[in-house]
Amino acid sequence: MKKLKRKWFIYSTLGILIMGIGLSVLGEAIIAKALTKGFLNWFLMGTAGLALIFAGLSIFGQGVVYKTIIDQKKQNL
Repeated sequence: MKKLKRKWFIYSTLGILIMGIGLSVLGEAIIAKALTKGFLNWFLMGTAGLALIFAGLSIFGQGVVYKTIIDQKKQNL
């Protein structure tokens, strides 16, 4: 049970952190586009930002899976 709680905490925290970084990178890409910087600059930055957001969401989702397992084990005790 202690291992599951640790995994839940790590995955959930890491997922939220990566989503936040992704949103920041995406915001920088939006600013770069607004300042009419080169296409490749803002396009690659925006793509990386979206990839980070979805990676963070996926990692956070795994944390939700661990939390569900923890809750099920508590109910069975």
